Amino acid sequence: MSAAEDNPQTALRRLVSGYQVSQALHVAATLRIADLLADRPQTSDELAAATGAHADALYRLLRALAAVGVFEELDGRRFELTPLGEGLRTDAQGSIHGWAAFIGRPYIWQAWSSLLHSVRTGENAFRHVHGTDPWTYRAQKPEESAIFDAAMTSLTGQSEAAIVDAYDFGRFGEVVDVAGGRGTLLAAVLAAHPDLRGLLFHQPHVVAGASELLRATGVAERCRIVGGSFFERVPEGADAYMLKSIIHDWEDEEATAILRVCRAAMPPHAVVLVVERDLGAPNEYSAAKFLDLLMLVGPGGRERTEDEYAALFAAADLTYVAATSTAAEISLYEARVPA
Repeated sequence: MSAAEDNPQTALRRLVSGYQVSQALHVAATLRIADLLADRPQTSDELAAATGAHADALYRLLRALAAVGVFEELDGRRFELTPLGEGLRTDAQGSIHGWAAFIGRPYIWQAWSSLLHSVRTGENAFRHVHGTDPWTYRAQKPEESAIFDAAMTSLTGQSEAAIVDAYDFGRFGEVVDVAGGRGTLLAAVLAAHPDLRGLLFHQPHVVAGASELLRATGVAERCRIVGGSFFERVPEGADAYMLKSIIHDWEDEEATAILRVCRAAMPPHAVVLVVERDLGAPNEYSAAKFLDLLMLVGPGGRERTEDEYAALFAAADLTYVAATSTAAEISLYEARVPA
């Protein structure tokens, strides 16, 4: 039964208890239960033996997730994947595995526990709890950095096809993916346009793991990898500078600074593409509105409207052109060097 079909109290209670489902999915993703169920149903005892989990506790987890449609419980405490649960497989098209494995990490939950502090003060909850920003925190913890990178790859994998289908990258000669992680989106763009060249730019410890992905997708020969900071400089002379899920990590001052660095590197004909979600209309559900709370709690940035992105471009001495929407509830906001 959907929340809309429930009485208001039941629907509200489900919303209040949503964190329980989130954490249960995190545990299932961390144990890679969906991968183990990819070929055949298995009992909770078999899954416990394969994952090193406590058999009865794992059964209780799987039973709960079956109640929300992620798995289906068969007789004999056997479980199989549902179409919904398929998205937790690491090899699934558009897999959500990386994101599910990330959002339940203790340091992320600890930051969310101080959402009230952020709402009362406007201060960033992550810094309040951990005494530093998420980037510095993860740079000092390679395991957490790897989990975060996998989460970003997971999210990009969900939207890359929609982005490639919606926007004409074929009109460019070279595209720079600014802070493009391990190159998931750039690889998809290059694969769709055989004559296009790419340049992946990110912090050195991030791009260190990019070569394998680029080789696996067959685009490594057309893609350079450069390490650096987008607050200092980005590679010059390309036709397009793409920033996916980057600008929303920052408040206006820092976001404008990043765009100004891109502006300094752009030749007169170049464009910059900010790939982000639009907040949507008031009272209308949009994933961006809750992602905006994640920005308040985590990196300290914010989601924005189209008008707000246009204002950022203007502050960075760029002329806003237009937004290209996609089927993935994400848009490409394009700006160019002023004529």
